[in-house]
Amino acid sequence: MVISRKTLNVLVAIAFAMLPLVGTANNPSDSTVFAHNEDVAHTNEHGAEESLSKKDKVDAYIQHHLQDGHDFNFFSDEEKGLHYGFSLPVILWDNGLQVFSSSKLHHGEAVAEHNGNHYVLHHSKIYKTDAKGTLNYDEHHHPTNVRPLDFSITKNVVSMLFTAALMFFMFLGLAKSYKKGAIPTGFGRVLEPLIIFIRDEIAIPNIGEKKYRKYMGYLLTVFFFIWILNLLGMTPLGINVTGNIAVTVCLAIFTFIITQFSANKDYWKHIFWMPGVPVPMKIILMPIELLGTLTKPFALLIRLFANITAGHVVIMSLIAMIFVGKNLAADLPISLGLTLFISVIEVLVAFLQAFIFTMLSSLFIGMAVQDHHHDEHHSEDLLGEHDNAIV
Repeated sequence: MVISRKTLNVLVAIAFAMLPLVGTANNPSDSTVFAHNEDVAHTNEHGAEESLSKKDKVDAYIQHHLQDGHDFNFFSDEEKGLHYGFSLPVILWDNGLQVFSSSKLHHGEAVAEHNGNHYVLHHSKIYKTDAKGTLNYDEHHHPTNVRPLDFSITKNVVSMLFTAALMFFMFLGLAKSYKKGAIPTGFGRVLEPLIIFIRDEIAIPNIGEKKYRKYMGYLLTVFFFIWILNLLGMTPLGINVTGNIAVTVCLAIFTFIITQFSANKDYWKHIFWMPGVPVPMKIILMPIELLGTLTKPFALLIRLFANITAGHVVIMSLIAMIFVGKNLAADLPISLGLTLFISVIEVLVAFLQAFIFTMLSSLFIGMAVQDHHHDEHHSEDLLGEHDNAIV
């Protein structure tokens, strides 16, 4: 079956527009509450096992939602112990390359055996163990078992690959539509105003008309990459890519590298030998300015990570009110109403965080590439005042 490009663009547009509408569909019961016997039940003073309370289950679900995973789990049947979803490949380096399906781990409920090695999943991390799945703990209740190098294709990786492919086809379709005329067609009509907005409101004011084109590719990429991932994080798939600090660190490092390698001599001069101040102050300001080059990307990564994580926690907590509260008739409308309200705000935050990250990145790049003519302007002002005095 051949799908025309126009039909494909319409389907992509509909799917993209429907993402925020399913933000409240997260199922508050999840199999990872039962990820390990240590998490499922605990032994009381008499040695009997006690089931987790509803609040403990909700806390475990929220923690799982914020973490990465080795499989997609849509929903689970707790009574039968069945999980519905699909597994992802596990790629480990443990005395050689070890590749197997995450279905062997069975959501942390089973010990995976591969090439004579045994592995167990505990809190979304894979540890090497024995055939019984023994885990040893330290005084802080952290596993001390060996952790092999994990290069697995996780939920976050799949989400980023999907986002990258989606962006590639969107912009490829936009580029092809310009061959037919100056006005884009299909989904390109949605992309063009956003691209013009980033160019006219972010790139040009912060970087300048002469140098902005060199960095438009990066600014467009980081904006749409963060925005789409933020919207995917509101779906019931349990994806929280931008709430993973490792991802925000990488994005901030890209901005840092581009800024430092694009910087001109005036930028470095203002860092290591600030003009227009006494020599003792130059020496004092040098380490402060040098530290400032590191605090800027740090502010980028923390802002994005903290805002997205906080939004997910609030939404999950509001949904949990339905299951934790005792009066279902009273708690259900209140919880759904608050969840809907926060979800609408999260749609705005998803765009706002992508905009802020892109704007600050362009601002930092603009500070590094702009030309400084303080001495020349000062000389011209003095010359003008002297001529006026003569006249």
